[in-house]
Amino acid sequence: MENKKKAEQTRICKKCLLRDMAQEAQFGLQKYIDAIKPKERTSDEQYEQRLDICKQCSLLLEAACQACGCYVELRAAVAHSRCPKKKW
Repeated sequence: MENKKKAEQTRICKKCLLRDMAQEAQFGLQKYIDAIKPKERTSDEQYEQRLDICKQCSLLLEAACQACGCYVELRAAVAHSRCPKKKW
């Protein structure tokens, strides 16, 4: 019974971003985002706008874009990146 409760607590949400998931599910993604040069990063406001769009998209699955396979949080952080479905 205790194992079942633990599994439910760490369950991955199909429509969540990595930052919303359990710490062990985040794959150190923030390190990659932090390594992007400031001039190549989006503003915090633009980053959040892009992620809001991604969270509403039917192609988001376990923090990844099913159109291209990227982690949406990483793609959204890079200023010159574009949504493969042209949503942003």
